[in-house]
Amino acid sequence: MRSYLLKRVPSALLVLALASFVIFVILRLIPGDPATTLAGPDAGPAAVEAIRARLGLDRPLWAQYVTWLGDLVRGDLEPSYAIGGEVSDLIGQGLGRTVELTIGALVLTVALGLALGLAGATGRGRGVRAAARAVATAALAVPPFVTGIVLVLVFAVALRLLPAGGYQSVLDAPDIGLQYLLLPALCLALPSAAVLGRYLKDGLERALAEDYVRTATAVGVTRRRIIWRHALPNALPSSVTVLGMQIGQLLSGAVVVEAVFAWPGLGMLAEQGVVRRDYPVVQALLLLLVGVFVAVQLLTDIVYAWLDPRIRWE
Repeated sequence: MRSYLLKRVPSALLVLALASFVIFVILRLIPGDPATTLAGPDAGPAAVEAIRARLGLDRPLWAQYVTWLGDLVRGDLEPSYAIGGEVSDLIGQGLGRTVELTIGALVLTVALGLALGLAGATGRGRGVRAAARAVATAALAVPPFVTGIVLVLVFAVALRLLPAGGYQSVLDAPDIGLQYLLLPALCLALPSAAVLGRYLKDGLERALAEDYVRTATAVGVTRRRIIWRHALPNALPSSVTVLGMQIGQLLSGAVVVEAVFAWPGLGMLAEQGVVRRDYPVVQALLLLLVGVFVAVQLLTDIVYAWLDPRIRWE
């Protein structure tokens, strides 16, 4: 396993390096100038140029990138242009809240995906399987911001069971925190659960069509035991790979969901950074997202190999 990890580290670092360059360049191609935004609509050209010089935006693009990359390697992030404060502090404040939302959504993704996959592949009667397909299709087809609004209208406005938005830490007050967490986590989890459920359904159908399942059925093994002890473990490896990819989707989807439910995490911070042309904030957030995605993919490969004994590190 150690040699496998050592082989993957260089490629992961290369992905991060390329991602940092792409992020840096794309942000500069977006229309708008941070200096103009900070100076205000009534500022003259001299004031704008003074702000550009103070922020280092008057330097060549390659020089700005090299400086930012060097500071990043040393762990010295630039101060925020417009939001105020150190970027590391801003990310630290929102990271815990976004991780809390992502973990809640991940738990719901696994639970709902497992239920949809089992119902779609092993449900008794066409009605159960058709209902599972319909739920998965609807979860994929409806955008998260629409799902969020519907959830708020139903559970917060009509039924008055859950709060429409806001934040309360689950660690500080579990009973209240779970009420604030449930709707945004469900909104974030539905598309990923639908994808996971479809892959799990296909894997279960392939596993149940194998010869060993027919043999086990012939010797009297119960269907429940066949599904849980034999078919499901064989269907899990490919589903774990899909789940690893969906974690990246959960992190990126948090931007929209946090805006709908007023969840003060990294998504709201990214929105503020983009609107105000705050390059240091947006650069750090996007690179953090890429880093998390690379780490999750590496962890997914390890879990996949652990579940499937046919895979060898070499």
